[in-house]
Amino acid sequence: MTQEAIGAYLSSLAASITYNVVSLGAKADGKSDSSKAFLSAWAAACGSANPATIYVPNRRFLLGRITFAGQTCKNTRITFRIDGTLVAPSNYNVIGNSGNWITFQRVTGVSVLGGTLDGQGTGLWSCKNSGKNCPTGATSLGFYNSNNIVVNGLTSLNSQMFHIIIYACRNAKLQGTKIVAAGNSPNTNGIHVQLSTSVSILNSRISTGDDCISIGPGNSNLWIENVACGPGHGISIGSLGWDLQEPGVQNVTVKTVTFKGTQNGVRIKTWARASNGFVKSVLFQHLVMDNVQNPVIIDQNYCPNNKNCPGQVSGVKISDIMYQDIHGTSATAVAVNFDCSKKYPCSNIKLVDVNLSYKDQTAQASCSNVGGTSSGVVKPSSCF
Repeated sequence: MTQEAIGAYLSSLAASITYNVVSLGAKADGKSDSSKAFLSAWAAACGSANPATIYVPNRRFLLGRITFAGQTCKNTRITFRIDGTLVAPSNYNVIGNSGNWITFQRVTGVSVLGGTLDGQGTGLWSCKNSGKNCPTGATSLGFYNSNNIVVNGLTSLNSQMFHIIIYACRNAKLQGTKIVAAGNSPNTNGIHVQLSTSVSILNSRISTGDDCISIGPGNSNLWIENVACGPGHGISIGSLGWDLQEPGVQNVTVKTVTFKGTQNGVRIKTWARASNGFVKSVLFQHLVMDNVQNPVIIDQNYCPNNKNCPGQVSGVKISDIMYQDIHGTSATAVAVNFDCSKKYPCSNIKLVDVNLSYKDQTAQASCSNVGGTSSGVVKPSSCF
Protein backbone atom coordinates (compact mmCIF):
# COMPACT_ATOMS: atom_id res chain seq x y z
CA MET A 1 0.00 0.00 0.00
CA THR A 2 1.20 3.48 -0.76
CA GLN A 3 1.60 5.98 2.05
CA GLU A 4 -1.41 7.80 0.64
CA ALA A 5 -3.56 4.63 0.65
CA ILE A 6 -2.50 3.80 4.20
CA GLY A 7 -3.42 7.32 5.25
CA ALA A 8 -6.82 7.00 3.61
CA TYR A 9 -7.38 3.63 5.25
CA LEU A 10 -6.44 4.94 8.69
CA SER A 11 -8.69 7.96 8.13
CA SER A 12 -11.62 5.69 7.28
CA LEU A 13 -10.99 3.70 10.47
CA ALA A 14 -10.78 6.89 12.48
CA ALA A 15 -13.92 8.20 10.81
CA SER A 16 -15.87 5.18 11.98
CA ILE A 17 -15.28 5.48 15.73
CA THR A 18 -18.47 4.27 17.42
CA TYR A 19 -19.40 4.55 21.08
CA ASN A 20 -22.10 2.08 22.15
CA VAL A 21 -24.01 3.42 25.14
CA VAL A 22 -24.44 -0.11 26.54
CA SER A 23 -20.67 -0.61 26.56
CA LEU A 24 -20.47 2.60 28.61
CA GLY A 25 -22.95 1.37 31.22
CA ALA A 26 -26.44 2.16 29.86
CA LYS A 27 -29.07 -0.26 31.20
CA ALA A 28 -31.44 -1.50 28.50
CA ASP A 29 -34.41 -2.01 30.83
CA GLY A 30 -36.25 1.30 30.40
CA LYS A 31 -36.22 1.76 34.19
CA SER A 32 -32.62 2.48 35.25
CA ASP A 33 -31.43 6.02 34.54
CA SER A 34 -28.84 5.76 31.75
CA SER A 35 -28.07 9.49 31.53
CA LYS A 36 -24.52 9.03 32.84
CA ALA A 37 -23.65 6.51 30.10
CA PHE A 38 -25.09 8.79 27.39
CA LEU A 39 -23.06 11.72 28.73
CA SER A 40 -19.93 9.53 28.75
CA ALA A 41 -20.58 8.63 25.11
CA TRP A 42 -21.07 12.31 24.27
CA ALA A 43 -17.86 13.31 26.06
CA ALA A 44 -15.91 10.70 24.07
CA ALA A 45 -17.50 11.63 20.72
CA CYS A 46 -17.16 15.35 21.39
CA GLY A 47 -13.52 14.93 22.44
CA SER A 48 -12.62 12.98 19.32
CA ALA A 49 -10.69 14.86 16.67
CA ASN A 50 -12.40 12.67 14.07
CA PRO A 51 -16.09 12.15 13.25
CA ALA A 52 -17.80 9.90 15.78
CA THR A 53 -21.02 7.92 16.17
CA ILE A 54 -22.99 7.28 19.35
CA TYR A 55 -24.96 4.07 18.94
CA VAL A 56 -28.16 3.26 20.85
CA PRO A 57 -29.23 -0.39 20.35
CA ASN A 58 -32.81 -1.56 19.87
CA ARG A 59 -33.87 -1.47 23.52
CA ARG A 60 -35.56 0.99 25.90
CA PHE A 61 -33.34 3.41 27.81
CA LEU A 62 -34.55 5.73 30.57
CA LEU A 63 -33.05 9.22 30.50
CA GLY A 64 -33.58 12.05 32.95
CA ARG A 65 -33.04 15.66 31.93
CA ILE A 66 -29.89 15.67 29.81
CA THR A 67 -27.89 18.33 27.94
CA PHE A 68 -25.33 17.67 25.23
CA ALA A 69 -23.15 20.79 25.10
CA GLY A 70 -21.02 21.28 22.01
CA GLN A 71 -18.98 24.44 22.48
CA THR A 72 -15.76 22.51 23.26
CA CYS A 73 -16.18 19.66 20.72
CA LYS A 74 -13.14 18.86 18.60
CA ASN A 75 -15.08 17.71 15.53
CA THR A 76 -18.17 18.80 13.65
CA ARG A 77 -19.59 15.41 12.69
CA ILE A 78 -21.23 13.59 15.58
CA THR A 79 -24.00 11.12 14.73
CA PHE A 80 -26.54 9.65 17.13
CA ARG A 81 -27.66 6.40 15.51
CA ILE A 82 -30.68 5.27 17.47
CA ASP A 83 -32.25 1.89 16.87
CA GLY A 84 -33.98 1.94 20.27
CA THR A 85 -36.33 4.09 22.34
CA LEU A 86 -35.38 6.82 24.79
CA VAL A 87 -37.91 7.02 27.63
CA ALA A 88 -38.65 9.98 29.89
CA PRO A 89 -39.34 9.46 33.61
CA SER A 90 -42.90 8.19 34.14
CA ASN A 91 -43.37 10.63 37.05
CA TYR A 92 -43.89 13.93 35.22
CA ASN A 93 -42.68 15.95 38.22
CA VAL A 94 -39.11 14.70 37.66
CA ILE A 95 -38.55 16.81 34.51
CA GLY A 96 -41.85 18.71 34.34
CA ASN A 97 -40.38 22.08 35.36
CA SER A 98 -37.00 21.70 33.68
CA GLY A 99 -37.98 23.23 30.32
CA ASN A 100 -36.46 20.48 28.22
CA TRP A 101 -35.91 16.76 28.47
CA ILE A 102 -33.15 16.24 25.86
CA THR A 103 -31.18 19.36 24.88
CA PHE A 104 -28.44 20.02 22.35
CA GLN A 105 -26.75 23.34 23.12
CA ARG A 106 -24.20 25.06 20.86
CA VAL A 107 -23.51 22.01 18.71
CA THR A 108 -22.33 21.99 15.10
CA GLY A 109 -22.79 19.13 12.66
CA VAL A 110 -24.89 16.82 14.84
CA SER A 111 -27.14 14.23 13.17
CA VAL A 112 -29.85 12.25 14.93
CA LEU A 113 -30.77 9.21 12.83
CA GLY A 114 -33.77 7.04 13.63
CA GLY A 115 -35.04 6.21 17.07
CA THR A 116 -38.08 6.94 19.18
CA LEU A 117 -38.50 9.47 21.99
CA ASP A 118 -41.24 8.49 24.45
CA GLY A 119 -42.08 11.53 26.55
CA GLN A 120 -44.65 9.61 28.65
CA GLY A 121 -46.72 12.80 28.81
CA THR A 122 -50.20 11.34 29.25
CA GLY A 123 -50.20 11.77 33.04
CA LEU A 124 -49.31 15.44 32.78
CA TRP A 125 -51.98 16.03 30.12
CA SER A 126 -54.58 14.51 32.46
CA CYS A 127 -53.39 16.77 35.26
CA LYS A 128 -53.63 19.85 33.05
CA ASN A 129 -57.00 18.90 31.58
CA SER A 130 -58.43 18.42 35.09
CA GLY A 131 -57.54 22.01 35.99
CA LYS A 132 -55.14 21.07 38.78
CA ASN A 133 -51.90 22.86 39.55
CA CYS A 134 -49.35 21.00 37.38
CA PRO A 135 -45.81 21.48 36.08
CA THR A 136 -45.50 23.29 32.75
CA GLY A 137 -44.02 20.19 31.13
CA ALA A 138 -40.77 19.54 29.31
CA THR A 139 -40.10 19.78 25.57
CA SER A 140 -38.85 16.38 24.42
CA LEU A 141 -36.02 17.52 22.12
CA GLY A 142 -34.48 20.97 21.80
CA PHE A 143 -31.67 22.32 19.63
CA TYR A 144 -30.39 25.73 20.77
CA ASN A 145 -27.75 28.01 19.22
CA SER A 146 -26.69 25.21 16.91
CA ASN A 147 -25.63 24.88 13.26
CA ASN A 148 -25.78 22.23 10.54
CA ILE A 149 -28.27 19.90 12.24
CA VAL A 150 -29.88 16.82 10.70
CA VAL A 151 -32.80 14.89 12.24
CA ASN A 152 -33.79 11.98 10.04
CA GLY A 153 -36.42 9.30 10.72
CA LEU A 154 -37.08 10.25 14.35
CA THR A 155 -40.39 9.38 16.07
CA SER A 156 -41.62 11.47 19.00
CA LEU A 157 -44.43 10.04 21.13
CA ASN A 158 -46.51 11.69 23.85
CA SER A 159 -44.34 14.68 24.70
CA GLN A 160 -45.16 16.48 27.94
CA MET A 161 -45.08 19.79 26.12
CA PHE A 162 -43.58 20.59 22.69
CA HIS A 163 -42.12 17.63 20.80
CA ILE A 164 -39.22 19.42 19.06
CA ILE A 165 -37.82 22.97 19.30
CA ILE A 166 -35.33 24.55 16.89
CA TYR A 167 -34.19 27.80 18.54
CA ALA A 168 -31.51 30.23 17.32
CA CYS A 169 -30.17 27.68 14.83
CA ARG A 170 -28.76 27.90 11.33
CA ASN A 171 -29.10 25.14 8.72
CA ALA A 172 -31.32 22.47 10.23
CA LYS A 173 -32.94 19.70 8.20
CA LEU A 174 -35.69 17.55 9.70
CA GLN A 175 -37.04 14.80 7.50
CA GLY A 176 -39.08 11.65 7.92
CA THR A 177 -40.19 12.84 11.34
CA LYS A 178 -43.21 11.15 12.90
CA ILE A 179 -44.94 12.94 15.77
CA VAL A 180 -47.78 11.37 17.72
CA ALA A 181 -49.85 12.70 20.64
CA ALA A 182 -53.57 12.78 21.41
CA GLY A 183 -55.70 15.46 19.77
CA ASN A 184 -56.66 16.80 23.22
CA SER A 185 -53.09 16.89 24.60
CA PRO A 186 -52.41 20.49 25.73
CA ASN A 187 -49.47 22.54 24.38
CA THR A 188 -47.95 19.62 22.49
CA ASN A 189 -46.74 21.58 19.44
CA GLY A 190 -45.09 19.23 16.96
CA ILE A 191 -42.12 21.30 15.74
CA HIS A 192 -41.53 24.87 16.92
CA VAL A 193 -38.99 27.05 15.09
CA GLN A 194 -37.81 30.42 16.44
CA LEU A 195 -34.97 32.88 15.74
CA SER A 196 -33.60 30.48 13.13
CA THR A 197 -32.57 30.58 9.49
CA SER A 198 -32.44 27.95 6.73
CA VAL A 199 -34.61 25.30 8.38
CA SER A 200 -36.37 22.61 6.32
CA ILE A 201 -39.07 20.20 7.49
CA LEU A 202 -39.74 17.48 4.93
CA ASN A 203 -41.70 14.24 4.47
CA SER A 204 -43.19 14.22 7.96
CA ARG A 205 -46.40 13.10 9.66
CA ILE A 206 -47.62 15.09 12.65
CA SER A 207 -50.61 14.20 14.84
CA THR A 208 -50.80 16.20 18.05
CA GLY A 209 -52.88 18.45 20.31
CA ASP A 210 -51.56 21.86 19.28
CA ASP A 211 -49.88 23.34 16.19
CA CYS A 212 -48.33 20.70 13.94
CA ILE A 213 -45.66 23.28 13.14
CA SER A 214 -45.36 26.69 14.80
CA ILE A 215 -43.15 29.47 13.47
CA GLY A 216 -42.17 32.04 16.08
CA PRO A 217 -40.45 35.42 15.74
CA GLY A 218 -37.13 35.94 13.99
CA ASN A 219 -37.26 33.22 11.34
CA SER A 220 -36.08 33.41 7.74
CA ASN A 221 -35.68 30.95 4.88
CA LEU A 222 -37.98 28.17 6.13
CA TRP A 223 -39.02 25.36 3.80
CA ILE A 224 -41.86 23.00 4.80
CA GLU A 225 -42.84 20.35 2.25
CA ASN A 226 -44.72 17.07 2.06
CA VAL A 227 -46.24 17.09 5.55
CA ALA A 228 -49.41 15.39 6.80
CA CYS A 229 -50.99 17.31 9.70
CA GLY A 230 -53.86 16.11 11.85
CA PRO A 231 -55.20 16.03 14.42
CA GLY A 232 -53.75 19.35 15.54
CA HIS A 233 -54.06 23.09 15.16
CA GLY A 234 -52.46 23.33 11.70
CA ILE A 235 -49.35 25.23 10.62
CA SER A 236 -49.07 28.61 12.33
CA ILE A 237 -46.88 31.63 11.86
CA GLY A 238 -47.22 33.04 15.37
CA SER A 239 -48.23 34.04 17.81
CA LEU A 240 -46.18 37.10 16.90
CA GLY A 241 -46.12 40.63 18.22
CA TRP A 242 -46.05 40.04 21.97
CA ASP A 243 -42.93 42.21 22.28
CA LEU A 244 -42.61 45.79 21.06
CA GLN A 245 -39.11 45.08 19.69
CA GLU A 246 -39.46 41.79 17.84
CA PRO A 247 -37.61 40.34 14.83
CA GLY A 248 -39.84 39.49 11.88
CA VAL A 249 -40.58 36.39 9.80
CA GLN A 250 -39.70 36.25 6.09
CA ASN A 251 -39.12 33.88 3.19
CA VAL A 252 -41.30 30.97 4.28
CA THR A 253 -42.54 28.24 1.91
CA VAL A 254 -45.23 25.75 2.96
CA LYS A 255 -46.07 23.35 0.13
CA THR A 256 -47.67 19.97 -0.47
CA VAL A 257 -49.32 19.66 2.93
CA THR A 258 -52.50 17.76 3.82
CA PHE A 259 -54.58 18.94 6.79
CA LYS A 260 -57.07 16.40 8.13
CA GLY A 261 -59.64 17.40 10.76
CA THR A 262 -57.45 20.19 12.10
CA GLN A 263 -58.52 23.36 13.90
CA ASN A 264 -56.68 25.49 11.32
CA GLY A 265 -55.00 24.97 7.99
CA VAL A 266 -52.46 27.75 7.44
CA ARG A 267 -52.68 30.50 10.03
CA ILE A 268 -50.88 33.78 10.69
CA LYS A 269 -51.59 34.93 14.23
CA THR A 270 -50.51 38.15 15.96
CA TRP A 271 -51.28 39.66 19.33
CA ALA A 272 -53.39 42.82 19.35
CA ARG A 273 -50.48 44.76 20.85
CA ALA A 274 -47.97 47.38 19.75
CA SER A 275 -45.01 45.77 17.97
CA ASN A 276 -42.53 46.46 15.19
CA GLY A 277 -42.65 42.84 13.99
CA PHE A 278 -43.52 41.77 10.45
CA VAL A 279 -44.38 38.82 8.21
CA LYS A 280 -43.46 39.01 4.53
CA SER A 281 -42.68 36.84 1.51
CA VAL A 282 -44.66 33.72 2.40
CA LEU A 283 -45.87 31.07 -0.08
CA PHE A 284 -48.63 28.59 0.83
CA GLN A 285 -48.88 26.20 -2.13
CA HIS A 286 -50.46 22.83 -3.08
CA LEU A 287 -52.47 22.35 0.11
CA VAL A 288 -55.33 19.93 0.71
CA MET A 289 -57.91 20.69 3.43
CA ASP A 290 -60.03 17.81 4.72
CA ASN A 291 -62.75 19.02 7.10
CA VAL A 292 -60.62 21.87 8.52
CA GLN A 293 -62.29 24.47 10.76
CA ASN A 294 -60.29 27.49 9.52
CA PRO A 295 -58.51 26.49 6.30
CA VAL A 296 -57.02 29.93 5.56
CA ILE A 297 -56.82 32.45 8.37
CA ILE A 298 -55.00 35.62 9.37
CA ASP A 299 -55.90 36.66 12.92
CA GLN A 300 -54.35 39.95 14.01
CA ASN A 301 -56.70 40.40 16.94
CA TYR A 302 -55.43 37.52 19.07
CA CYS A 303 -56.09 38.38 22.69
CA PRO A 304 -57.20 35.37 24.75
CA ASN A 305 -59.60 36.26 27.56
CA ASN A 306 -59.06 39.95 26.69
CA LYS A 307 -55.95 40.00 28.88
CA ASN A 308 -52.79 42.00 28.14
CA CYS A 309 -54.15 43.76 25.05
CA PRO A 310 -57.76 45.03 25.35
CA GLY A 311 -58.39 48.03 23.11
CA GLN A 312 -55.04 47.71 21.32
CA VAL A 313 -54.29 46.87 17.71
CA SER A 314 -51.51 44.74 16.27
CA GLY A 315 -48.38 46.52 15.09
CA VAL A 316 -47.21 43.52 13.05
CA LYS A 317 -47.10 44.35 9.33
CA ILE A 318 -48.16 41.46 7.06
CA SER A 319 -47.37 41.68 3.34
CA ASP A 320 -46.61 39.62 0.23
CA ILE A 321 -48.46 36.43 1.15
CA MET A 322 -49.41 34.02 -1.68
CA TYR A 323 -52.05 31.30 -1.35
CA GLN A 324 -51.85 29.06 -4.43
CA ASP A 325 -53.60 25.79 -5.34
CA ILE A 326 -55.47 25.22 -2.10
CA HIS A 327 -58.52 22.99 -2.21
CA GLY A 328 -60.74 20.76 -0.13
CA THR A 329 -63.39 21.12 2.56
CA SER A 330 -64.00 23.50 5.43
CA ALA A 331 -65.74 22.37 8.62
CA THR A 332 -67.18 25.89 9.04
CA ALA A 333 -68.99 28.27 6.69
CA VAL A 334 -66.11 30.80 6.61
CA ALA A 335 -63.19 29.08 4.88
CA VAL A 336 -61.08 32.17 4.20
CA ASN A 337 -60.80 34.69 7.03
CA PHE A 338 -58.50 37.71 6.86
CA ASP A 339 -58.87 39.70 10.08
CA CYS A 340 -56.01 42.18 9.81
CA SER A 341 -54.75 45.13 11.84
CA LYS A 342 -56.72 48.39 11.65
CA LYS A 343 -53.51 50.38 11.98
CA TYR A 344 -51.41 48.31 9.55
CA PRO A 345 -53.71 46.52 7.06
CA CYS A 346 -52.42 43.36 5.37
CA SER A 347 -51.09 44.20 1.90
CA ASN A 348 -50.37 42.36 -1.34
CA ILE A 349 -52.24 39.21 -0.34
CA LYS A 350 -52.69 36.94 -3.38
CA LEU A 351 -55.21 34.13 -3.89
CA VAL A 352 -54.56 31.92 -6.92
CA ASP A 353 -56.68 28.83 -7.62
CA VAL A 354 -58.25 28.42 -4.19
CA ASN A 355 -61.31 26.16 -4.10
CA LEU A 356 -62.85 25.38 -0.70
CA SER A 357 -66.35 24.09 -0.04
CA TYR A 358 -68.54 23.74 3.05
CA LYS A 359 -71.13 20.96 3.19
CA ASP A 360 -71.13 20.59 -0.60
CA GLN A 361 -71.70 24.32 -1.05
CA THR A 362 -69.34 27.18 -1.75
CA ALA A 363 -67.86 28.45 1.52
CA GLN A 364 -67.69 32.09 2.55
CA ALA A 365 -64.80 34.55 2.78
CA SER A 366 -64.44 37.31 5.36
CA CYS A 367 -62.12 40.30 4.99
CA SER A 368 -61.20 43.09 7.36
CA ASN A 369 -58.40 45.60 6.71
CA VAL A 370 -56.81 43.65 3.87
CA GLY A 371 -55.71 44.47 0.33
CA GLY A 372 -54.83 42.01 -2.39
CA THR A 373 -55.68 40.28 -5.66
CA SER A 374 -57.18 37.01 -6.80
CA SER A 375 -56.76 35.03 -10.02
CA GLY A 376 -57.78 31.69 -11.47
CA VAL A 377 -60.68 29.86 -9.86
CA VAL A 378 -61.20 31.33 -6.39
CA LYS A 379 -64.03 29.89 -4.27
CA PRO A 380 -65.17 31.36 -1.98
CA SER A 381 -65.04 34.53 -4.07
CA SER A 382 -62.37 36.94 -2.92
CA CYS A 383 -63.60 39.68 -0.58
CA PHE A 384 -60.75 42.12 -1.25
